[in-house]
Amino acid sequence: MDSSNQPVSSPSEPASSQGAAASPAKAEGSPASSHSANDLPQCDPTQAGGELSASIQSLLGTIVIAIFVITFIVQAFQIPSESMENTLLVGDYLLVNKLCYGGAGPGDHLMPYEQIKRGDIVVFHYPVDPKQHFVKRVIGLPGERLRLVNKRVFVNGKPVDEPYVHFLEPANSPFRDDFPRTDILPFGLDGNWWLQMRKLVENGQLIIPQGNYFVMGDNRDDSQDSRYWGFVPRENIIGRPLVIYWSVQDTDRGAPNTLSGRLYHLAYAVTHFFQLTRWDRTLRLVH
Repeated sequence: MDSSNQPVSSPSEPASSQGAAASPAKAEGSPASSHSANDLPQCDPTQAGGELSASIQSLLGTIVIAIFVITFIVQAFQIPSESMENTLLVGDYLLVNKLCYGGAGPGDHLMPYEQIKRGDIVVFHYPVDPKQHFVKRVIGLPGERLRLVNKRVFVNGKPVDEPYVHFLEPANSPFRDDFPRTDILPFGLDGNWWLQMRKLVENGQLIIPQGNYFVMGDNRDDSQDSRYWGFVPRENIIGRPLVIYWSVQDTDRGAPNTLSGRLYHLAYAVTHFFQLTRWDRTLRLVH
């Protein structure tokens, strides 16, 4: 800064006069010292405690509402496998309506809940391991008779129109493509289901017991479904997917299953969010 703009003292003034000029600002009774300690703003502990209590109550209320919504209304799920292609892809994140079908309880008839229909996509507890969640499409309803002939589904002797089905290869697996077969024991078949199925086949058709549903993946040639592990009990069904709220390209394939590999994968996904997001699938309704 230019020194010509700085205040300077006159050479003719004694040095003591400069100190005298500054001393009035610090003297008793001057405006700077006229305020007492009682005049300063005071912190009210009661008011601060009330604000903190209100913030905590608001946070707890938000948590309770979130838990209620997740428990009873909607829940988020991720598609981990190719069994529902091309309807649902690996990397699709779904919001599932848990109220649409009710709770399979005696009071459900009093509420306007929907009935589970053929063609509905449902999320359910995997009957073999209920801790896992599966997503499949309902193909057979309680009391119906079902069979597959050369990959074509027949229910009660009539073919079913399935525009959503995706095939990868020609018919070359008798158990998978011409279901049910009691003379073939394919790889991956659940043993308990094998014994149960043999008792429910009549005239080449599988009889679906009351309270159970037969489900299959849209990717018929690459789906572990009711053909291999059996029916889905009504009480296992959680709800129906509503919307794909986010869809991201599958970058897990080939990633090393180590801590460093997972951390690298996570960092890559975060830093490439816009490039990896499948924007054409995000916010798409599921049907």
